[in-house]
Amino acid sequence: MIRIGIYGYGNLARGVELAVNTAGDMKLVAVFTRREPATVEINSVDVPVINAKDVLEWKDKIDVLVICGGSATDLPQQTPELAKHFNVVDSFDTHAKIPEHFENVNREAINSKKVAVISVGWDPGMFSIIRMYSSAVLPCGKDYTFWGKGVSQGHSDAIRRIPGVIDAKQYTIPVSSSLEKVRSGELPDLSTREKHIRECYVVAEKDADLAKIEQTIVTMPNYFADYNTIVHFITEEEMKNEHSGIPHGGFVIRSGKTGINSENQHIIEYSLKLDSNPEFTASVLAAYARAAWRLFEKGESGCMTAFDIPPKYLSQKSDTELRKTML
Repeated sequence: MIRIGIYGYGNLARGVELAVNTAGDMKLVAVFTRREPATVEINSVDVPVINAKDVLEWKDKIDVLVICGGSATDLPQQTPELAKHFNVVDSFDTHAKIPEHFENVNREAINSKKVAVISVGWDPGMFSIIRMYSSAVLPCGKDYTFWGKGVSQGHSDAIRRIPGVIDAKQYTIPVSSSLEKVRSGELPDLSTREKHIRECYVVAEKDADLAKIEQTIVTMPNYFADYNTIVHFITEEEMKNEHSGIPHGGFVIRSGKTGINSENQHIIEYSLKLDSNPEFTASVLAAYARAAWRLFEKGESGCMTAFDIPPKYLSQKSDTELRKTML
C-alpha cells in the first residue's frame, strides 16, 4: 500500500481523500492543516489531522505527500520546501509560471533525491498530454484550448485573497463563435481575449471599496488582465443559492492538414464535462501520486511533469492487463 499524506484541507484535498480511499493500492495516513487541527473534520476514520508545522515528524511514515494549496501564493513556496523531505505531487496551474516553478522544485528534489510531480490535473495535465500527442501526429496545424463553462478554482482563490473579499466564484466561458470557427477547420488566429470570457461573482465586506476590488481583479496579471472580465457583486445568500457547485470542463482541439497539397483536413478533439472540478483534479493527483512512488522506487529523482511520466505508471493494472484490456 502506498502511504499518502494530504497537505492542506479544502475542496481539492477532500477530493484527494475520496480518490485515495477508493484506490485499492493506497492508504491515507495523515492530513496536515494550517488551521487548528481540532476544528477540521475529515471523512476518513482513524486518520489523524496534524498541524502543518509538524509535517517533518512524518518523513518516514509517508510515501507521497499530495500538496493541495493554491497556485497563487501557496504552491510556489510549499512544493519546493516540502520536496526537500518528501516525494510530492501538486496541481500548480499558473501556466506562465510553470517553467519557473519547475526549476525551483527540481533543484530541491534533486538535492533530496525525491520525486516531485508538478502541474498535474486536467489543465495543466491531461490537456497538456493531448496537446503534445496531437501536435506530434499533425505537425502541420494549430492547437486550440477552450475552458468552460465552469468554475476555475485557482482564479476563484486568487480573487478571495484580495483584501475586502469574503467569497468569490469565477466562471470561464468559451466564446462560442471562436469555438465554432475552430471546429469548422478555419485555423483562425485567436487572441486570449477572443477565446474566453471570465465572469466573476464576488461577495465583499460591508464597507469594502468595490471599485478598487473590481480594478484589482480585471488588471491581475496571469489571471484576468488578458481577458474580457465581468465582475458582479452579490450577497452571501446569492452565492450559496446560485453558485454552490464547482463544475468545469473544456476542449482541446488540433486542426491540421496532410497531403501533397495539404488537401486533407483532420480535427482531433478531446473534451471533458465535469460535475466537480476539484474531485476530478484530485483523481488525477492520486493517479500521479501512484506514478511518483513507482518512479521513486526505481531510483528516479527530480521534478517531473505529465510529459515525463509513462502512462502505465498511472494505472493500478499490470503491464499484461493493460496490453490485454486497453491496447
